[in-house]
Amino acid sequence: MKPTALVLGGTGFMGEHLCAAFRAAGHRVVCVSRGGASGQLPGDPATVHLRHDLAAPEQDVAALLAEAAPTVVVNAAGVVWQADEDRMWSLNARFAERLARAAAASAHPVRLVQLGSSHEYGPGEPGTSTGEDAGCAPVSVYGRTKLAATESVLETARNTGLNAVVLRVANATGPGVPGGSLLGTVAQRLAATPPGGERAELRLAPLRARRDFVDARDVAAAAVLAATAPADQVRGRIINIARGEAVSVRRLVERLVALADRPVRLTELEPVPAPVPTGSGQDSRTLRTDLEWQQLDISRARRLLGWRPAVDLDTSLADLLAAVRLPEHERTRT
Repeated sequence: MKPTALVLGGTGFMGEHLCAAFRAAGHRVVCVSRGGASGQLPGDPATVHLRHDLAAPEQDVAALLAEAAPTVVVNAAGVVWQADEDRMWSLNARFAERLARAAAASAHPVRLVQLGSSHEYGPGEPGTSTGEDAGCAPVSVYGRTKLAATESVLETARNTGLNAVVLRVANATGPGVPGGSLLGTVAQRLAATPPGGERAELRLAPLRARRDFVDARDVAAAAVLAATAPADQVRGRIINIARGEAVSVRRLVERLVALADRPVRLTELEPVPAPVPTGSGQDSRTLRTDLEWQQLDISRARRLLGWRPAVDLDTSLADLLAAVRLPEHERTRT
């Protein structure tokens, strides 16, 4: 009988790549999201879709686990962009706490793989790499809510013996990146710009930062390894998932423009306190400015999981562009 992977946030950017990776690894996949129809999709016997409200009480989370009877639960649910503080605390932190307690009390042994964020660390020291044992000082609401989620999952693991691991993920890119992110916004604007003709202006927040980026498909591969590694190697651990290099955000944007081969001029503007809705002719200042430098140490991922990034950034950016250029009804969900 196939093992079952329950992927929370399964229809989101990261969730779709996770579902594909677990299917490829031979798992039956239960894809959980807040919307969409429940049931099995025609022609896809390896995937079942279920609906679940992340704000639902703990007994509903327990009922979801009982219905799906998974061997592994991957929590990719939550919110990142254009959400208020209360919503972030509810869907990022408090849901993870309820999920961990429900998983610990499950009648079926389950491994919980929690997707954390490099924003939990806060700013790094230029020229250095941040390891998992570094102190955390997040400076954004998003980072604080993700850190609270990590802490509640690991505390539950210590107190109950829950088989849980946290993957602390760098800035993810690749096909399907949300339009609210910097690279997603730029890709959408480039896709809407016709080749040739007058040069268009693309107005962005200052691109001074150097960040660690990783392709979502590499993250999904790491999650499969974390789900299947010997329990004594990963239980109660935090594992960085990144490329292990700080890349100039401006260089990434310029490379995206070059790959798109569109007549675009970049203009950097001073940041505004809150994101401005993106759209034709409007400013896009959606890059979080809380981290000027961040580079993660990924030696623990290599040692415990045998994992290393396989998708280079050029391929990741090119695939991002290819996905954005496809009409919505022709896009292949990966």
